[in-house]
Amino acid sequence: MSKGEVLKKGTDTSEWVIFGRNSVLEALRSKTGIEKIYLTYGSRQGVVQRIIASANELCIPVQEVSRSKMDSLAQTDKHQGVAASVRQKAYCSVEDILAYSRIKEELPFIVLCDGIEDPHNLGAVLRTAEAAGVHGVVIPRHRSAGLTAAVVKASAGALFHIEVAQVTNMVRTMKELKQQGIWLYGAEGAADTVLYESNFREAVGLVIGGEGTGLSHSVKQTCDFLVSIPMTGLVGSLNASVAAGVLIYEVLRQRTGQ
Repeated sequence: MSKGEVLKKGTDTSEWVIFGRNSVLEALRSKTGIEKIYLTYGSRQGVVQRIIASANELCIPVQEVSRSKMDSLAQTDKHQGVAASVRQKAYCSVEDILAYSRIKEELPFIVLCDGIEDPHNLGAVLRTAEAAGVHGVVIPRHRSAGLTAAVVKASAGALFHIEVAQVTNMVRTMKELKQQGIWLYGAEGAADTVLYESNFREAVGLVIGGEGTGLSHSVKQTCDFLVSIPMTGLVGSLNASVAAGVLIYEVLRQRTGQ
């Protein structure tokens, strides 16, 4: 996370332990199941005052500990004097994501990750998706990174602010989304249609393939459209999270008219 990290699961396997001032602030902002805040003795200046005030407002206990205790809890000395135990992020349903778009009175904007196995890539996708106003991200149960401490760290806290659905069958989920009027655009390097030629002002699902393998055959066949990102250099492809970022922000650009 930005100047802080999620470091491990706590002794309770349903918890993460996070550390760093910005990390803890993001968790507090999301009001996401923080069990306790830990501060080293004397760490009550600047941002820490905001952390304490937010914790008090949410009735979250704050405990002061020694520097050595904090180092042990964080398993690092780079904790900035702040840590927290947080309940793990729960998956939502795809319908929850669609309901969220209706609450915001916006056309659905969903990202579907087909086999992104690197937690750092998945975390980076979540970070970009949250920043661009994506309503939710869908990942498969198998052949994919799940929500882990490494993903939280890579998302820079964005995981606390975006819904993630985990599905058993990606193709079936895609077909159900299509039945609800959502157009699915798959990222495919060999596609003839460039993403800038596509109309993303409708209900959209962006489908991003895994590292090295791209979209699976069945997922590719289920997409309504396949789009490519222009490449003029010697490198033949982009990292999955970078490609996702390019596509996500083209949707945002078209929708905002910028």
